[in-house]
Amino acid sequence: MKAIVCNEFASVDNLRYQDMPDPKAAKGHVVVDIKASGVNFPDGLLVQGLYQLKPDFPFIPGGEVAGVISEVGEDVPHLKVGRRVIALCMLGGYAEKVAVPATHVLPIPDEIPDEEAAALVTAHATAHHALKQRANIQPGETLVVTGAAGGTGLAAVQIGKAMGAKVIAVCSTQEKLDIAKQNGADVLINYSENDLKTALKEATNGKGADVVYECVGGDTFHACSRSMGWNGRLLVVGFAGGTIPEFPVNLALVKGYSVIGVFWGSFTQHQPKDFQDNMKELLTWYLQGKVKVIVDETLPLEQAKDALKKVLGRKVKGKMALRP
Repeated sequence: MKAIVCNEFASVDNLRYQDMPDPKAAKGHVVVDIKASGVNFPDGLLVQGLYQLKPDFPFIPGGEVAGVISEVGEDVPHLKVGRRVIALCMLGGYAEKVAVPATHVLPIPDEIPDEEAAALVTAHATAHHALKQRANIQPGETLVVTGAAGGTGLAAVQIGKAMGAKVIAVCSTQEKLDIAKQNGADVLINYSENDLKTALKEATNGKGADVVYECVGGDTFHACSRSMGWNGRLLVVGFAGGTIPEFPVNLALVKGYSVIGVFWGSFTQHQPKDFQDNMKELLTWYLQGKVKVIVDETLPLEQAKDALKKVLGRKVKGKMALRP
């Protein structure tokens, strides 16, 4: 099969489009013939050696796919060859085929196109897990979403609205804010034109935010950390801005809020049943029109470098996808 292969931790330019052995379905696994692969910010960090996961070489990046089951291993009674599915594979998604544990495969309805199905997994599932299991967000609470036009930020806007929150979208341009508004944001803040701390104070009537979904880092994180309400939950999702901030813990003490890490990949490993329940709820919301996947662009698999550069450059509105 053809695949995008990482042979060393380096720039995405060092990735190679090459032949690799076809995967086989071990016990408890299935092989999926990939129709579309989602592209995510952590994929770009992973191949540069900047992510928590450090796979052995060579490896194929890509953590989410949609496709059709072509082989079923032993002890997988609930899945059949020919079934259309989405799959969380952690690695191996930038390829024509991938072997996946059956616990991380979910049948999908025909109404969901391949690119949207593939792109639904990581971004929406991360936001869903963050707001549901980590923040336990309640109807009527105020949710601040940074990077609100990116893949997972836009998902958090949609899911926050679906869960009854008042959503404040934080972006760097008016164009991105317009996209966030189209997806349900109630209040828009352009942090390149306004002091974010001051704007958040005004937007929350001086009370501070109940929940912040923070995926930018740097100065944006610091402004949010000073804009939390009592019993607030500051969700640490990622650092798309490139700077991992240091947190003055006295703020959490004085302002009485929690700083909560969100590592969705570990969640799927530690709580596979909750992961499956979450995905079923997301699929239901998709069919009900409560959430939707915005696919900015779909590129051929061999152009994965271009897709990753666009994601790493924060030029994507929604998600990028690849087609083998």
